[in-house]
Amino acid sequence: MKPETQQDHGGGRIVRLAEIGRPSVRFVLNGVVCEALAGDTVLTAILVRTPALRRSEFGPEFRAGFCLMGACQDCWIWQEEGTRLRACSTPVAEGMRLSTEAPEGWP
Repeated sequence: MKPETQQDHGGGRIVRLAEIGRPSVRFVLNGVVCEALAGDTVLTAILVRTPALRRSEFGPEFRAGFCLMGACQDCWIWQEEGTRLRACSTPVAEGMRLSTEAPEGWP
């Protein structure tokens, strides 16, 4: 799921209305340099830009997180080196390199 494709579906799912004065944090999502605000979770940082976090591993549906508290496992995404993280409970950090698609050979 490429960011350009997601934007064709109507832009971001989250609209930021407050706390817009926090410092910026740069991260890479699917090879594209993005900005978030310091203190955002990875899930928030991605959903401000796109309508979905990733595609389901069980079908063609898009997923955007479900419980938003780290219990349901719907928000797993990958760091470029292949490790998974929960987007809803992981703070975005300067220089993070994230992928919404599972690495080659991932079960």
